[in-house]
Amino acid sequence: MSERVVLVDGSGDVIGSADKLAAHQAPGMLHVAFSVVVLDDDGRVLVQRRAASKHHFRGLWSNTCCSHPRPGEEVVAAGERRLAEEMGFRAALTPVGSFTYRATDPETGLVEHEVDHVLVGRRAAEPEPDPHEVDDWRWVDLGELIDDVATRPGRYTPWLSPVLDLVSDHT
Repeated sequence: MSERVVLVDGSGDVIGSADKLAAHQAPGMLHVAFSVVVLDDDGRVLVQRRAASKHHFRGLWSNTCCSHPRPGEEVVAAGERRLAEEMGFRAALTPVGSFTYRATDPETGLVEHEVDHVLVGRRAAEPEPDPHEVDDWRWVDLGELIDDVATRPGRYTPWLSPVLDLVSDHT
């Protein structure tokens, strides 16, 4: 059974679903996504380097985890599920906003065209990431990360900068 994503129109209203990989084929179908950012008590962000086995934007540093809710699944529940699957721990997540973006992976030609819901949680445990999803991880000061993304954007996923903007507005 293929994984499906929730398709939306320009107003964010659900219009159906599609196979996940098909939704990322050029020119890309607008769909719902989420980006999870976990912070520790010192205000550091847990970032990960996407595994080389990912379909797109592999090997780049990004937020704690990100994915898509399944049809009928609430965004926060999906974020909490995916955090446990990908990073190996659970945390309660709070939505802090959303944005719409489009980005093409120059390596694979796959397209992200998403309404991305940003979810923030607090450190609950040390990560035990799935090696099929994550090549590396580390804790980084939020301000230093924002500066590094601005000066060296090629090291990071294209959605990380707007994600961090929303996080910094709510911390």
